[in-house]
Parts: sequence; C-alpha cells; structure tokens
Amino acid sequence: MEEKKRYDKILIKNLVLKNVAGVEAWQRLKSQPVIISVELYTDISAAGNTDHVTNTIHYGHVTKAITTLVESRTFKSLEALAHAVVKLCCVQFGAARTQVTVEQPKALLHAAASGVKLMRAIEDYRQSSADEEMTTGQVSGLGVADEIFVRDLRLHTIVGVNPWEREEKQVVVINLKIYPSSLPYGGGHSEKNTSYNLRTIVRTLTRHVEASGYKTIEAFAITLARLALEKCHVNKISIRVEKPSAILFADCSGIEVTRDRIWLRQMIEEEQRAGQRYIHYAGKLHYSKEIPAHYTQTVYIAFGSNMGDRVKNIKMALDMLEREGKSIVLDTSSLYETPAMYYTEQPAFLNGACKIATCLEPYALLDTLKEIEHTLGRLPTFRNGPRPIDLDILFYNNLVLDDDEGRLIIPHKSIQEREFVLWPLCDIARDMEHPRLFKTNGQLLSQLLKAAEESEEGRAEIKKVIPIQENQLWYWDKRTYIMGILNVTPDSFSDGGKHVDVDTAVAAAFRMKEEGADIIDIGGMSTRPGADDSFPEEEEIRRVIPVISRLREAGFDLPISIDTFRASVAQAAIEAGANLINDISGGVRDPNMLKTMAECNVPVCLMHMRGDAHTMMSKENTTYENDDVVDEVSHVLHLLVERAIAAGVHRWNIIIDPGIGFAKTADQDFDLLRHLTDISQAQDSPLHALPSLVGISRKKFIGRVTGVEKAERRTFGTAGAVAACVAGGANIIRVHDVRPMWEVIQVCDSIWKKK
Repeated sequence: MEEKKRYDKILIKNLVLKNVAGVEAWQRLKSQPVIISVELYTDISAAGNTDHVTNTIHYGHVTKAITTLVESRTFKSLEALAHAVVKLCCVQFGAARTQVTVEQPKALLHAAASGVKLMRAIEDYRQSSADEEMTTGQVSGLGVADEIFVRDLRLHTIVGVNPWEREEKQVVVINLKIYPSSLPYGGGHSEKNTSYNLRTIVRTLTRHVEASGYKTIEAFAITLARLALEKCHVNKISIRVEKPSAILFADCSGIEVTRDRIWLRQMIEEEQRAGQRYIHYAGKLHYSKEIPAHYTQTVYIAFGSNMGDRVKNIKMALDMLEREGKSIVLDTSSLYETPAMYYTEQPAFLNGACKIATCLEPYALLDTLKEIEHTLGRLPTFRNGPRPIDLDILFYNNLVLDDDEGRLIIPHKSIQEREFVLWPLCDIARDMEHPRLFKTNGQLLSQLLKAAEESEEGRAEIKKVIPIQENQLWYWDKRTYIMGILNVTPDSFSDGGKHVDVDTAVAAAFRMKEEGADIIDIGGMSTRPGADDSFPEEEEIRRVIPVISRLREAGFDLPISIDTFRASVAQAAIEAGANLINDISGGVRDPNMLKTMAECNVPVCLMHMRGDAHTMMSKENTTYENDDVVDEVSHVLHLLVERAIAAGVHRWNIIIDPGIGFAKTADQDFDLLRHLTDISQAQDSPLHALPSLVGISRKKFIGRVTGVEKAERRTFGTAGAVAACVAGGANIIRVHDVRPMWEVIQVCDSIWKKK
C-alpha cells in the first residue's frame, strides 16, 4: 500500500492589512482592517537538510504577495478575498494545500471579529480553468469545507437557575461556526457570492437572546441553533455559549452544540407526530402541502397587476406556477394597492410577493415566469406600462448574478427604490439581508420611507387590502369594518331562536345592511358555553344554506361570512354565495378545514380557543402559563397562521381573532382588550400586520362589570368594548346591535384612524 505523503507547514499568523471586502460595523462600504493567517502545506525537507532558503517557500515572499494582492484590489466579500489568497498560495507558490483564515475585527458591533476559514489543494486549481475564480472566489464544488465564524459575540441576558441569576442580566459570550453547503447552478453561470448573511444571523440571535430568559445554558444553546437553522436557513452550525461570571475561579463555564438541517427536520417531524403540542386540541395531523425533497432552492418573487381582474390574475399566476410541477408556493404577502411608478398615467397596481421552493435553476425559472405572463395576456408594450400580470425574481437563495446581456440580475436591481416591492417583501422576509446592499429588507424600507418623507412629493399612498368578494377590496387602514351577527340557531346565548325562519333571517340581514353593516356573519351552531356542538353536519347545512341562497337570490350584495368549524359546511356555504370562512377553532377541529380554506381561496378568520363548548370554561382551559394570556394567545395564533399558510392559504386572506370569551375568564378578556395593539400591531409581534377581528358583543365579561344579567341589555357596555377595540387597532368588530355600534365606530375612527 502506498504510504500517504506527509506535509510540513509554513505559517504566517495574524497579518494585518487594509482592504474593502464588504461593509464595516456601521454598514458603510469602507476600507477596514483584515487579519490574515495562512498555513501552507509543503515539504521543507530540502531546506532543512541544506539550510538553504531557496529550497523552500519563503514566508517573506508569500507575505509580500498577499499584501500586494489584498491592498491593491476590492473584493465583494470576505470569502472572495480568502479564496484569492488560497489560490495565490497554491498556484503561485506551489503549496500542496493551503488553509487561510481571514478575520474582520470591525465588521460587527458586538463581536470581536467575524471571518472565514477555508482549505484548498493545488489539484483543485489544476482541475479548474475559469479565469474569474480569483475575483469571484469560486472553485466549482469545493464550498463544503468552508467555515464562516463569529468570534466572541458579547450579549446580555438572563440565564441560570439560581435566584440571583434571575435578578439581573449577565454577559454571555457566543461563538458561531457556520458550515455552508455547495450550491452549484447550471445555465452557464456561477454563484458569485455564497456567503451567509452574518449580520442577519447575528441580528436574529441577538434580538432573541436579549429578550429571553433561560434556566439552562443547554436550552439556550439548542434554541439558538434552531433559530439559525430555521429562520436564517443555515445548513449546519456550531454554537459555543460561555458564561464568564458563572464560576469564581474559572474563566467561564459553557457548552458547545452542533446541529444541522437533518436534525431540524427530525425535530419538526417529532413535533408534528406529537399532535399539535401547543394547540389544545387532540386529534389528527392536518393537511399541508407536500414539498418534494429535490425542491431545494428558495426564491422570492414579486407580482403585480393593473389590468382586468387584478385579483384573479394574481391567483391564476400563482396557480400556474405550481401547476408547472416544479415549484411550490410556501408563503405569500399581504396585497397592496399602489399607484403606478415611473409611468404614472395608468391604473393603480395590486402588488404582492411570494416565497417559493423550486427545483428550477434561475434561467429556467425566468422562462417559466415569462410563459405565465404570456399565457395571462401580457403583450409587449412600452417599459413600465400597464400589464395584466408582472412576475419578477427578487432573490434566489443568496445568489448574486449579473449576466452579460442583462437578461437576469439577482437580486433584482430595483428592490431598494420600490415601496411596492419592499412592503410585501417585509411581510415574509423582513430580516433577510440583501447580499449586495448589506441591509435587511426592513432597513431598506425604513430608509426609503425616510427619503420619501423628506422629498417634495412625500410618501406614496400605498394601501393594504383584502379581496373580500369579487370586484371588491377592503382597505385595512381606511376604517373599521362592522360584522353583523345573524344566528340561525335555536340556542344562541343572546338571540337564539329569533332567526330560525328563513324569511325572518333574510329580513334581519337586509336591516343590518341598512344600519351600516359591512358583512353579515351567519352561524348555524351555537358556540356558547354548554351548547350542543355535536349535532350532524347535515343539520348545520340545513340551517344556513337556505338563508345564504335566498339572500343572493334577493340581490343582497354585502359579503357573507359563514361561522363554522366544519369543512363541509364551509364548502357548501361558499358554493351558495358566502365569501369568508369564520372558524372559531382556527382550522383545528376539522382536519379537512385547512384544505377547504386553501381550495376555496377566500378570506378566512382564525380564532384562538381551547376545548369545546362543554370544556372551554374549565379551570384547565382558562389557566395560562405564567398567567400570561396575551403571550400564549399570540403564540398559538401564530402557530395557527403558520399551519394555514403551510396548507396553502394565502397570507392576504388571513384574519386573526383573539377569541374573547372563549376559554378566558373576564379578567383575561379585559387583559386581551388592553393589549390588542401588542398582539397584531407591535413591530416585534409574530402576528405583526395581520388584520384582526374581535367579537365582544353582549358577552359575559361585560355583564360582570356592569351588573347587567340579560345579554340583550348590554348595549352600552358593548359600546365601551367596541371603543377599546378600535383604539387597539381591530379591523373588524362583530356585533349584534349594528346601528348603535356603527355610531360608536364612526366617532372612534374619526379619533384614531382618520388622522
């Protein structure tokens, strides 16, 4: 057997040079110090035996060559610089292998340094003939061994089980090692920048650490690893966490963990098998889209339409993208109506963005999008003119691409100047960092808004909308919408039996329309505590469908909502003319509901509750961890939203409801009303920017503080709760007494919404 050749090393440690390779800590593209350490693998036997310097690689010559290379050129990234140094050592000086570590001590505000470490062999360069490798820093297929790191990130948090450790934040020191994967692309081009967005990763972890508190450092480290894998999409990561203050006579105590995407997938599958760990319903796993294993590329696409039926055009474009069989829509933004930019003499656009998983390479995906545009009627016209559909690739993984013909530029060259792109993009990728501009999408939007406010024209009038029914949009920031309650049940808590007759129910709907209702919510099952919610689906359908059908036959033109947690009832109601599915279980009680919601492609309301009509007011179901009903309701609603999106429900169709009166005591109801803004309006809320519906009309918590026993006499108390809802940013308020609450809302909107 041939003996494996042994090599010696020639070392250059901590060579400090000056270079522009990405931005510095304040995100300015400026020259900054870089620290380079090199290990050249070679055989020094000849020099050792002869004591003659010409028989070895001279470290002085290597140092001069590296200095000239680094200080005379600008590199697009630290990785590109490191690859250039490696190639120099292997090709020019003949090192059998070279390991290079490059650090930037001024790249991150709270870390000692960030950097990259990589090793290459001279054979790698003999196999590659691409002249661009020196500048792009790429050798095909060799990225798997690279290590990107953050050294000594110092943060402050609560961590520890001892009482004194819970009193005050302490310093933790975090070291990260990120192991990228090789991402080869075909089509005659190469990926010019495979670096992970260290600022995004550090920012994501920092926000979590400084807002959290852990009892064990083990849970602390594991959670950080999961965040990096799940939210920042790293392939593999090692995290070392140290507590310098933990042991009096030691430098620190700590832990190091390494996790990868295989582990993450196992964790997610385990949680799914557990059966909705955080949602208090037992039962089956629910429908969600299946993503083929080879759909490994993540892409963000902008879409817009200003000709014909804009909503229909957008829906058809996304359906066609999936029907091609090579892409799956993972998430969608809200929809925004925006004035035309560049050429302004044309109708307003409906804009949004989506995140997809695909197996298509960039140029193949571009061809697919162009074909969809053509099929939907887009014809050649002048630049930035009107079009039935416009589809643009914004980001493709972390690819940076410029082809010679300008046919495809990734990221899209105009993201930073377009509010109509950044608003929807921030709904689904706010913290994603632009690999050219070194800022997150959220930062780019803030920067653009500030510039617009200071300009003569001011900010563009961009309105977030929901397609509530055909050819009708609701504008969420314009006013508060009123949902009139129409119970066609014999046993509802306030108006049971009043509208079981179809003619009476139809007359009540028309009356509520005249009084100012914007939508009518029809329910065929009482959900009050103790109600019977187990009778056959056929009976519920028998109660509601004739009313919906009769209303449509009579020319009733308001949107209609169906109040049900049963998929078959929802399906029948939509077919009869309903426009919105209002599910008190958030899509959980019926395993077919999410699939129905996705297929119907209508607005849906997901409400928080626990248990059922018989169990929801039990002590078990009204007890919340740490007595924090707001936090847990927000958390569960976020999970409900994520499940709905995973099943194919578009984000722009989702409305959330905190579930006042459902598995909550009166004090908890008031706590939720007090913190409505925190649930859906706060910037750091997981539900940020999702519209909300609140049902408070005549409920028991009002009677408790007013002393009014009969529900139908709680009008004035309801008015106070309605005012609180408007002040808290609620978008839809569900009420029995339409005209009085309409008057309350007009006054409240004039105070809080019509500024």
